Amino acid sequence: MSTLTHPEIEKKKDFLPLNGTDYVEFYVGNARQAAYYYRAAFGMSLVAYAGPETGLRDRASYVVQQDKIRFVITTPLRPDGEIAGHIHRHGDGVRDVALWVDDARQAWKETTKRGARSILEPTIQKDEYGTVCISTVATYGDTVHTFVERKDYSGPFLPGYRAIPSDAQARPAGLRYVDHIVGNVGWNEMNRWVDFYRDTMGFELYQHFDDKDISTEYSALMSKVMSNGNGRVKFPINEPAEGRRKSQIEEYLEFYHGSGVQHIALATDDILKTVALLKQQGVEFLSVPRSYYAELEARVGKIDEPLDELERLGVLVDRDEEGYMLQIFTRPVEDRPTLFFEIIQRKGSRSFGKGNFKALFEAIEREQAARGNL
Repeated sequence: MSTLTHPEIEKKKDFLPLNGTDYVEFYVGNARQAAYYYRAAFGMSLVAYAGPETGLRDRASYVVQQDKIRFVITTPLRPDGEIAGHIHRHGDGVRDVALWVDDARQAWKETTKRGARSILEPTIQKDEYGTVCISTVATYGDTVHTFVERKDYSGPFLPGYRAIPSDAQARPAGLRYVDHIVGNVGWNEMNRWVDFYRDTMGFELYQHFDDKDISTEYSALMSKVMSNGNGRVKFPINEPAEGRRKSQIEEYLEFYHGSGVQHIALATDDILKTVALLKQQGVEFLSVPRSYYAELEARVGKIDEPLDELERLGVLVDRDEEGYMLQIFTRPVEDRPTLFFEIIQRKGSRSFGKGNFKALFEAIEREQAARGNL
């Protein structure tokens, strides 16, 4: 099957209008240390905190932010309960991909009546800064989507959080917003979750890659990219495909013990500057062979960035009919080979780097082999 591209999503009434990604919440074993990592390495600023000092008895949460990217790093304070259970099963990982809406009640109503499993009915939270309405539904694995309505709120994050006025530790690196968030699901489950996002949340198929597009000598996977009505939220969904050895998706599913968020793509306006800063601050990236750059100009044509800088930093480039894009992928940021990040800069292209798949997946396989998991 060839790649299917749908740049013009059919215009119809959007029953779940989304303004974008509100936040991504991670459940981790030690939130204080994890928040420090995202501040020191990725340059994010600590902007809010909730815990025993603010009236929470079972958890502590640190909110770190850079431009429009907002992460909530949460740890349990007791060995029992949902958060501790999530960490015991999955290790550190993404629990909640929260979506910014104008009406959290309506978002919950429209998705649950179409079959979404409710986790939290619409709930009002209040403090001196105003009111927020939130509701939550389940998606693949133990991942959830919280709908956040904050039009009547002026506080630092959500009620119950106190503001952190400044963060001397933060080292901004030019990261702007969440470009897309990728989920890994089990064998033959991709279409089930494609149907979920289409039928339950009103998304449309944006692009489709099969095992001929995404394969190496040893392994393969298939992926479908789902996009909401205005294109602000994109969720690629991966599943394993048959190969000679264990694919990166199979490795993820084994170590995460189920479906979950594989990587988060963070956009920048200057990938060379951003990646140089991130490397300087300790972020580790996958590497590709020098031969990739010997063939680059012939494959993608003229670009603005100097080839020697791209090669020095390990940045990949791909072009489609609308322009080109630059991307690079970190190594897993946990000890389990699960979650990683992508840094991306788009210069017209709305694609996902099909021309880089082989080089990228071979780099991942080298890491898998070093771990004894290929």
